[in-house]
Amino acid sequence: MVDHQPAPKMLHRIDTTASSLDTISRPAVFFDRDGVLNVNLGFVYLPEDFQWIDGAIKTIKYFNNAKYLVFVVTNQSGVARGYYTENDVQQLHKWMNAELAKQAAHIDAFYYCPHYPDAKLEQYREVCQCRKPMPGLIQQAIREWPVKPTKSFLIGDMDTDLKAAATAGIKGYLFNEENLFNFSTRVGLIKQ
Repeated sequence: MVDHQPAPKMLHRIDTTASSLDTISRPAVFFDRDGVLNVNLGFVYLPEDFQWIDGAIKTIKYFNNAKYLVFVVTNQSGVARGYYTENDVQQLHKWMNAELAKQAAHIDAFYYCPHYPDAKLEQYREVCQCRKPMPGLIQQAIREWPVKPTKSFLIGDMDTDLKAAATAGIKGYLFNEENLFNFSTRVGLIKQ
């Protein structure tokens, strides 16, 4: 289900599986998208250009099975630059979850920021609270879902991801390896 939330500063969300009305708080994992879940080829918005990072699906499935809420928080300035539309972003996220479902895995919600201060498209030209390093996307998920922040964390591939996590009050891990599952195991997020 696509859900355009009328939240401040145009924070955007796509709900895909679990209900945000659950009341039992749970730990959450927040993944940056490009460079963490998929190979960062620059402004990816088509399924045929999407390449999963090695171990990404296995990592998502592990956290699903461990009863974590799983979120994607991603800057998508390609929208503001006119490279693709918000609908393109949403369709790619639906496709990602369809691919994950084939492996009995899922992402609970996708949060993305379409803004960029030097945007080509005026409606997206702003300094907002949702573009990382600002914490708006993470904070929105924490408000909308029963997240236990003290047990939650973010995995990102840039310092801006870690700054957003720190400002939102969750731990951040810098991913700069080739296999997400091996990385998550090595830093102690996955227990085997």
